[in-house]
Amino acid sequence: MRRLTRPNIWIGCAIGILGVGVGTALQLLVEPVLGDRAAFLFFIPAVAAAAAVAGLVPGALIGLLALIVGMVLVTRRAPADLPDIANAALYVFVAGIIVAGGEWLQRARRWAVRVNRDLEQGQAHLQLVLDTMPDAMIEIDERGLIRSFNPAAERLFGWTKSEVEGRNVNMLMPSPHREAHDGYLERYYRTGERRVIGQGRLVVGLRRDGSTFPLELAVGEITTRNGRFFTGFVRDLSERQKAETRLQELQSELIHISRVTAMGEMASALAHELNQPLSAIANYLRGSGRLLMQDTVPRERLSEALEKATEQALRAGQIIRRLRDFLARGEAEPRVESLQKLVEEAGALALLGAQDHGVNVRYRFAPGADLVLADRVQIQQVLVNLIRNAVDAMMDSPRRDLEISTAMTQPGWVEVAISDTGPGISRDIADQLFQPFVTTKPQGMGVGLSISRTIVEAHGGRIAAEETPGGGTTFRFTLKAAGTEEAAHD
Repeated sequence: MRRLTRPNIWIGCAIGILGVGVGTALQLLVEPVLGDRAAFLFFIPAVAAAAAVAGLVPGALIGLLALIVGMVLVTRRAPADLPDIANAALYVFVAGIIVAGGEWLQRARRWAVRVNRDLEQGQAHLQLVLDTMPDAMIEIDERGLIRSFNPAAERLFGWTKSEVEGRNVNMLMPSPHREAHDGYLERYYRTGERRVIGQGRLVVGLRRDGSTFPLELAVGEITTRNGRFFTGFVRDLSERQKAETRLQELQSELIHISRVTAMGEMASALAHELNQPLSAIANYLRGSGRLLMQDTVPRERLSEALEKATEQALRAGQIIRRLRDFLARGEAEPRVESLQKLVEEAGALALLGAQDHGVNVRYRFAPGADLVLADRVQIQQVLVNLIRNAVDAMMDSPRRDLEISTAMTQPGWVEVAISDTGPGISRDIADQLFQPFVTTKPQGMGVGLSISRTIVEAHGGRIAAEETPGGGTTFRFTLKAAGTEEAAHD
């Protein structure tokens, strides 16, 4: 339909004039029988046709023309009397109603045209959105049959719209979900319990070539007079999972590189530390050899020397084992661990040679703050980084006191604090301390604290630094405390 235009007016007028002509002919034809009393009656169809086709203006013009022609027909033999005037007045009233009705009809048509045009534009816009949206969109009816399948869904699943319309949506699911899907719908209709509708859910999809892939599914529901429909929006998670896997691999690589770098810094201290038990072993064995050369072998002294040599060998082995565990790579596997044991083992590794520099170490372990959920190697990496940073920070300080403590800060969380008496942290870098490549060491890489934060946050905790009262810096980080059930299960 179109809005009222000038051609429509001319068409309406032409129809009206034709109708007036036909009405005049009919009036002249029946005049011998009916007389001129029904003259105006034959012009009503002409007025109605003109008003219906073109509205107010043509209808009024044709009505006026018909009135003039009718009066001419009535008065051509005798002057108009009162009945003729009454008939004319009745005609004017009826024609006015007809013309008003015709104008209302035209306006209704124009309103319907606008509404239809807006609906068509809205539908076209919606279709454009559905066709260009990056996520797949699938609509099914209450029987589970596919009613809509957008281009993104075609690319994702490998089927065309014409191939899947009217088929059950379970064709896009691998077993056992395919066989169970209709049961899901039936249960929902019976109980009304929503498990997927209105909620996002991770599921598995089946492509045309038989391959499966992870996807995120969000389902909406609408009820119309034509029935109940469900619209599902599907997002492929394959690339996201690949990116997350690669990110975890890169993080593992970075942590491993950080441990190797830290080992380079501890190499000289390690040589010194291993030299002591190895020298002791050599001395004890040399003394044992001398005892064996005597005529009378003092068994007690020989046994004591060999026992001490064994102790020193075990001590050297423990140092090597800690270093091996420290350098070992592997995925993060939080388990129930003794925090005191983690701290002591990491401290023994990080404090190699520290006592030679006059560093006084004190441990304070709070009762009830021992069992935590942690990946042993990674948390020891954090402890080694923080302890060695504290030792390095105190090298030029007159007082070198290091305190490592644990405490229950709030229910379910254990805090580890490492305090030193160094010069503290400059305010210029305090806000950037845990960012990559920010360091106060002349030869530092600036990745240790960044990696430490990554590890702690991956465990669900938080790490922070603050000034120590009296001078120095305190680093604190939190770990989840292991509950009784977790500890018993482990």
